[in-house]
Amino acid sequence: MSNMKKISCKPLTDEQWQHFEKLFGEKGACGGCWCMYWRLKRSDFLSSKGEGNKRLFRQVVQRAEIPPGLLLFSGSEPVGWCAVAPRSSYPVLSNSRILKPLDDQSVWSIVCFFIRKDFRRLGLTVVFLKHILQFCKSRKALMVEGYPIDVSGNQKYPAVFAFTGVASAFIKAGFKQVALRSPGVP
Repeated sequence: MSNMKKISCKPLTDEQWQHFEKLFGEKGACGGCWCMYWRLKRSDFLSSKGEGNKRLFRQVVQRAEIPPGLLLFSGSEPVGWCAVAPRSSYPVLSNSRILKPLDDQSVWSIVCFFIRKDFRRLGLTVVFLKHILQFCKSRKALMVEGYPIDVSGNQKYPAVFAFTGVASAFIKAGFKQVALRSPGVP
Protein backbone atom coordinates (compact mmCIF):
# COMPACT_ATOMS: atom_id res chain seq x y z
CA MET A 1 0.00 0.00 0.00
CA SER A 2 3.01 2.26 -0.31
CA ASN A 3 1.58 3.97 -3.40
CA MET A 4 -1.74 4.67 -1.67
CA LYS A 5 -2.65 8.20 -0.57
CA LYS A 6 -5.84 9.49 1.02
CA ILE A 7 -8.76 7.48 -0.38
CA SER A 8 -11.89 9.37 -1.46
CA CYS A 9 -14.84 8.98 -3.80
CA LYS A 10 -16.65 11.30 -6.16
CA PRO A 11 -19.83 10.70 -8.16
CA LEU A 12 -19.23 10.52 -11.90
CA THR A 13 -20.56 13.75 -13.35
CA ASP A 14 -19.62 15.52 -16.56
CA GLU A 15 -17.04 17.51 -14.53
CA GLN A 16 -15.34 14.24 -13.54
CA TRP A 17 -15.42 12.71 -17.03
CA GLN A 18 -11.71 13.32 -17.69
CA HIS A 19 -10.84 11.26 -14.58
CA PHE A 20 -13.09 8.43 -15.73
CA GLU A 21 -11.57 8.56 -19.21
CA LYS A 22 -8.05 8.50 -17.76
CA LEU A 23 -8.88 5.51 -15.55
CA PHE A 24 -10.49 3.52 -18.38
CA GLY A 25 -7.70 4.29 -20.85
CA GLU A 26 -7.82 3.78 -24.59
CA LYS A 27 -9.41 0.32 -24.32
CA GLY A 28 -12.38 1.41 -22.23
CA ALA A 29 -11.40 -0.62 -19.14
CA CYS A 30 -12.16 -4.04 -20.53
CA GLY A 31 -12.39 -4.62 -24.26
CA GLY A 32 -14.26 -1.45 -25.12
CA CYS A 33 -17.00 -1.90 -22.54
CA TRP A 34 -17.11 1.68 -21.26
CA CYS A 35 -19.61 0.43 -18.67
CA MET A 36 -22.39 -0.25 -21.16
CA TYR A 37 -22.53 -4.05 -20.69
CA TRP A 38 -25.64 -4.01 -18.47
CA ARG A 39 -27.33 -1.14 -20.30
CA LEU A 40 -27.56 -2.49 -23.87
CA LYS A 41 -28.92 -5.58 -25.60
CA ARG A 42 -25.96 -7.87 -26.20
CA SER A 43 -26.01 -7.30 -29.98
CA ASP A 44 -26.06 -3.51 -29.51
CA PHE A 45 -23.30 -3.71 -26.92
CA LEU A 46 -21.08 -5.76 -29.23
CA SER A 47 -21.66 -3.56 -32.25
CA SER A 48 -20.84 -0.44 -30.19
CA LYS A 49 -17.70 -1.76 -28.48
CA GLY A 50 -14.97 0.82 -28.15
CA GLU A 51 -15.70 4.37 -29.28
CA GLY A 52 -19.42 3.71 -29.71
CA ASN A 53 -19.84 2.55 -26.10
CA LYS A 54 -17.69 5.45 -24.91
CA ARG A 55 -19.92 7.93 -26.73
CA LEU A 56 -23.08 6.26 -25.40
CA PHE A 57 -21.83 6.23 -21.82
CA ARG A 58 -20.76 9.87 -22.04
CA GLN A 59 -24.38 10.63 -22.99
CA VAL A 60 -25.57 8.64 -19.95
CA VAL A 61 -23.31 10.74 -17.72
CA GLN A 62 -24.38 14.03 -19.31
CA ARG A 63 -28.11 13.25 -19.07
CA ALA A 64 -28.17 11.53 -15.69
CA GLU A 65 -30.23 12.98 -12.88
CA ILE A 66 -28.42 10.53 -10.63
CA PRO A 67 -24.70 9.96 -11.32
CA PRO A 68 -24.25 6.46 -12.80
CA GLY A 69 -21.52 5.52 -10.35
CA LEU A 70 -18.57 6.53 -8.26
CA LEU A 71 -14.91 7.14 -8.95
CA LEU A 72 -12.37 6.06 -6.33
CA PHE A 73 -9.33 8.28 -5.84
CA SER A 74 -5.98 7.83 -4.16
CA GLY A 75 -5.01 11.43 -3.58
CA SER A 76 -5.92 13.12 -6.86
CA GLU A 77 -5.42 9.98 -8.99
CA PRO A 78 -8.47 8.02 -10.19
CA VAL A 79 -7.86 4.39 -9.23
CA GLY A 80 -11.30 2.79 -9.30
CA TRP A 81 -14.82 2.86 -10.65
CA CYS A 82 -18.10 1.33 -9.54
CA ALA A 83 -21.31 1.42 -11.55
CA VAL A 84 -24.21 1.76 -9.13
CA ALA A 85 -27.68 3.09 -9.85
CA PRO A 86 -31.33 2.10 -9.55
CA ARG A 87 -31.80 -1.38 -11.00
CA SER A 88 -34.00 0.07 -13.76
CA SER A 89 -30.84 1.67 -15.20
CA TYR A 90 -29.63 -1.82 -16.16
CA PRO A 91 -32.31 -3.47 -18.35
CA VAL A 92 -30.08 -6.44 -19.20
CA LEU A 93 -30.30 -7.68 -15.58
CA SER A 94 -33.97 -8.54 -16.05
CA ASN A 95 -33.11 -10.78 -19.00
CA SER A 96 -30.83 -12.93 -16.87
CA ARG A 97 -32.11 -16.16 -15.40
CA ILE A 98 -29.63 -15.77 -12.52
CA LEU A 99 -29.83 -12.01 -11.94
CA LYS A 100 -33.53 -11.35 -12.52
CA PRO A 101 -35.32 -9.48 -9.69
CA LEU A 102 -36.12 -11.41 -6.53
CA ASP A 103 -39.29 -9.41 -5.93
CA ASP A 104 -40.89 -6.12 -6.90
CA GLN A 105 -39.01 -4.04 -4.33
CA SER A 106 -37.14 -0.94 -5.48
CA VAL A 107 -33.41 -1.65 -5.30
CA TRP A 108 -30.16 -0.17 -6.44
CA SER A 109 -27.68 -2.41 -8.25
CA ILE A 110 -23.91 -2.56 -8.03
CA VAL A 111 -23.04 -4.08 -11.38
CA CYS A 112 -19.40 -3.36 -12.09
CA PHE A 113 -16.05 -2.54 -10.54
CA PHE A 114 -12.86 -1.50 -12.23
CA ILE A 115 -9.77 -1.05 -10.08
CA ARG A 116 -6.54 0.13 -11.66
CA LYS A 117 -4.12 -2.79 -11.93
CA ASP A 118 -1.53 -1.37 -9.51
CA PHE A 119 -4.24 -0.90 -6.85
CA ARG A 120 -5.77 -4.39 -7.00
CA ARG A 121 -5.53 -6.88 -4.15
CA LEU A 122 -5.09 -4.14 -1.54
CA GLY A 123 -8.50 -4.49 0.08
CA LEU A 124 -9.87 -1.38 -1.60
CA THR A 125 -13.14 -3.00 -2.67
CA VAL A 126 -14.37 -3.22 0.95
CA VAL A 127 -13.52 0.45 1.54
CA PHE A 128 -15.10 1.35 -1.79
CA LEU A 129 -18.29 -0.59 -0.99
CA LYS A 130 -18.71 1.37 2.24
CA HIS A 131 -18.47 4.64 0.28
CA ILE A 132 -20.93 3.24 -2.27
CA LEU A 133 -23.45 2.40 0.46
CA GLN A 134 -23.16 5.93 1.86
CA PHE A 135 -23.75 7.33 -1.63
CA CYS A 136 -26.82 5.11 -2.11
CA LYS A 137 -28.20 6.08 1.28
CA SER A 138 -27.72 9.78 0.46
CA ARG A 139 -29.83 9.14 -2.68
CA LYS A 140 -32.60 7.54 -0.58
CA ALA A 141 -31.93 3.97 -1.73
CA LEU A 142 -33.69 1.52 0.60
CA MET A 143 -31.92 -1.61 -0.66
CA VAL A 144 -28.70 -2.20 -2.53
CA GLU A 145 -27.78 -5.47 -4.21
CA GLY A 146 -24.69 -6.80 -5.90
CA TYR A 147 -23.88 -9.81 -8.02
CA PRO A 148 -20.38 -10.82 -6.91
CA ILE A 149 -18.64 -14.07 -7.66
CA ASP A 150 -17.66 -16.46 -4.89
CA VAL A 151 -13.96 -17.27 -5.15
CA SER A 152 -13.77 -18.97 -1.73
CA GLY A 153 -13.07 -22.34 -3.35
CA ASN A 154 -9.55 -21.07 -4.16
CA GLN A 155 -10.28 -20.87 -7.86
CA LYS A 156 -8.00 -18.48 -9.69
CA TYR A 157 -10.09 -15.93 -11.53
CA PRO A 158 -8.55 -13.46 -13.91
CA ALA A 159 -9.46 -9.93 -12.78
CA VAL A 160 -11.62 -9.49 -15.88
CA PHE A 161 -14.03 -12.15 -14.57
CA ALA A 162 -14.36 -10.43 -11.18
CA PHE A 163 -15.84 -7.25 -12.62
CA THR A 164 -18.98 -7.65 -10.49
CA GLY A 165 -16.85 -7.93 -7.35
CA VAL A 166 -16.07 -10.84 -5.05
CA ALA A 167 -18.49 -12.14 -2.43
CA SER A 168 -16.04 -11.94 0.48
CA ALA A 169 -15.63 -8.17 -0.01
CA PHE A 170 -19.41 -7.69 -0.04
CA ILE A 171 -19.77 -9.73 3.18
CA LYS A 172 -16.98 -7.71 4.88
CA ALA A 173 -18.78 -4.50 3.86
CA GLY A 174 -22.00 -5.69 5.56
CA PHE A 175 -23.97 -7.30 2.73
CA LYS A 176 -25.97 -10.47 3.32
CA GLN A 177 -26.62 -13.22 0.82
CA VAL A 178 -30.32 -13.44 -0.01
CA ALA A 179 -30.29 -15.76 -3.03
CA LEU A 180 -28.08 -18.29 -4.79
CA ARG A 181 -29.52 -19.16 -8.17
CA SER A 182 -26.24 -20.40 -9.56
CA PRO A 183 -23.23 -21.91 -7.79
CA GLY A 184 -20.59 -19.27 -7.28
CA VAL A 185 -22.89 -16.29 -7.93
CA PRO A 186 -24.58 -15.24 -4.66
